[in-house]
Amino acid sequence: MTTPSQPKWGLVSTIKADAKSILDFAAYHLDLGAHRLHLYLDAENPDVYPHLKAHPKIRVITCDDRYWKQHKAPRPKMHQPRQTMNATHAYERIQTDWIAHIDVDEFLWPHVAAADQSRAITETLAALPAETDVLRMRPLEALAGHADHYKAMVPSGGEREHEVRAIYPEFGVFLKGGFLSHTAGKLFARTGLPDIQYRIHNLFQHGEKNTRETEQEELQICHRHAASWDDWQGSYRFRLARGSYRPGLGAGFPARFGGLNKHELLTMIEQDHGIDGLRRFFGEINAELPEVYDALRLRGMIHHCPLDLAAKRRQHFPQFD
Repeated sequence: MTTPSQPKWGLVSTIKADAKSILDFAAYHLDLGAHRLHLYLDAENPDVYPHLKAHPKIRVITCDDRYWKQHKAPRPKMHQPRQTMNATHAYERIQTDWIAHIDVDEFLWPHVAAADQSRAITETLAALPAETDVLRMRPLEALAGHADHYKAMVPSGGEREHEVRAIYPEFGVFLKGGFLSHTAGKLFARTGLPDIQYRIHNLFQHGEKNTRETEQEELQICHRHAASWDDWQGSYRFRLARGSYRPGLGAGFPARFGGLNKHELLTMIEQDHGIDGLRRFFGEINAELPEVYDALRLRGMIHHCPLDLAAKRRQHFPQFD
């Protein structure tokens, strides 16, 4: 293991995406200083596999029938348990001091000058107390139509509902913090702990949630959950049925006060107003409306995060372009 002053970190991700998106994700985090990437391809992808396999800092696994037979369990039907199993598999094998479990549309973002980003994560992890096992990173959500701009969530507290209504007057009250996607964030976990199950938003140890965690505003995640209307529509049906808008998830505020979860909300909008209603919803929540963007800007909730994905992909995978 490395010295406490110079911890190594890596990522694990279960991915089903096109080759360019996967290489963008990998290149960005290699450029940021990742020592190891454990990438689990949820379906065969011959367009990207050779490029990942050839890189010395990447461990790539295609999750085919042979892989799941090695687990001595059938392939889970839902992707969430597949993610959990793969993250735990990587946790037990990665040769780093810390590991983060994130998705292909999520990008770690240290709030420092660009010249300092390549060492910022290492320094952040090095400064954590020895008794801290988990660093939680809250998300920023991409704004469609505003290149490299992301919004922050309305923070929890007594004024949250009032602020959400003020920023997003038509639909925001149904969404926790005014976010279309998750607000829980993702985790860096200290490696070497026994009996770990690495889930999507939490770390479990000995069957219970590990609460030895901290949170820092200086390190967040740029979540490109809906980069455009077309991008959102491309994944909308899957998310509504089996993903982050699936039935049974919690509401933005308590159901006893009229709260709806995202599945109920989006289904209601679509049934009552069709595609035009969904388009109106998307426009408000993604701050395509000038008044929404200005409300976020005036509250200091707009962040400029130039990921520069194409340049980093060309640098780390020049043979692809």
